[in-house]
Amino acid sequence: MAEPPQAVDVGDITELNGSAQIVRDQPYEAELAFQIQQNDKVETNVGRLGITFIDNSVVRLTEHSKLTIDEYVFDPNPSKSKLALNFASGTARFITGALGTIDKENILISTPTANIAIRGTDFTCTVDELGRSLIVLLPGVNGLASGEILVSTAFGTVTLNKPYEATTVSVYESRPSIPVILDLTLDIIDNMLIVSPPKENKIVQEQSSTNSKNILDIDFLEFEELDQDALKEDSLEFTELDINYLDVNFFEDLLAIIEELDVLKEDQQLNQNQIGTNIEGTGLGQDLETQIVTLVQGQTASFRREVEQKARLDIDSGGGYTVILIQNGVTNTIKINGGGDSTITIKQGS
Repeated sequence: MAEPPQAVDVGDITELNGSAQIVRDQPYEAELAFQIQQNDKVETNVGRLGITFIDNSVVRLTEHSKLTIDEYVFDPNPSKSKLALNFASGTARFITGALGTIDKENILISTPTANIAIRGTDFTCTVDELGRSLIVLLPGVNGLASGEILVSTAFGTVTLNKPYEATTVSVYESRPSIPVILDLTLDIIDNMLIVSPPKENKIVQEQSSTNSKNILDIDFLEFEELDQDALKEDSLEFTELDINYLDVNFFEDLLAIIEELDVLKEDQQLNQNQIGTNIEGTGLGQDLETQIVTLVQGQTASFRREVEQKARLDIDSGGGYTVILIQNGVTNTIKINGGGDSTITIKQGS
């Protein structure tokens, strides 16, 4: 009788902060240099860990995350390499190594609500308790897009290929939201989304405060502060695993914003189709970005902007125009029905 094939190590744990486990034939407590194998389930509790695969691809997981390595094959022949991961919950950052050069069809990361095909990409994925997914493409070292992501559901696919471009998926039976570029930078991610210091320090401080109410109750002979090695506790140590790239509240806010933008864009497109006038550069109604109010009534298209200076322009909604509105150094360019050959420039202020 042939012996079953030996399990192959596909990577190991290279970063660890807090508690986590690897579920294989049984749960194993995570530790640095622990070898990862195909079909392993990686679960973080109140800890974070990073896995480096043999092709130098990296996956970093935040607290309460669950990831299964469904398939991993690395071969010098790119057509024979494969990667399949199932990300069930939490937040993860994926940085592809040599696997990022193979066909997107050979790399698949799935969540409860979406499938993600990637190529040479650095991105984050967050899945909440309802299975909703938020995917954000991060820039490379040069500040440009680090690659390309295809986010697919049963009803459609969207492409992310710009830095900080993001999409959300609520259920697999709906299409991904229209991609939007988030107003983020790596500095914001690194600094504003950092998890607070360890709770244990906070608890100690609270206990000290409570116990110091009556100074006569303190037994100075039992004071053991000098017996503690502060340098040994690593409480001040900070690594990338201490960064919460997309914490829960931030995720919820982004979901709401992106879904609202998605609906707004659909409404604007529907309205433009209904009125028969194509407007580019600002939205119908009140556009919070350009601060222009756009109304189309019958044969008249009206544009108004009142920010320090007041400007109003009424033109034929059936014609082709390019309108350049300059107010105190702020320029907005609007194209009506493709722009045409007529250009109208309004300049106010210095």
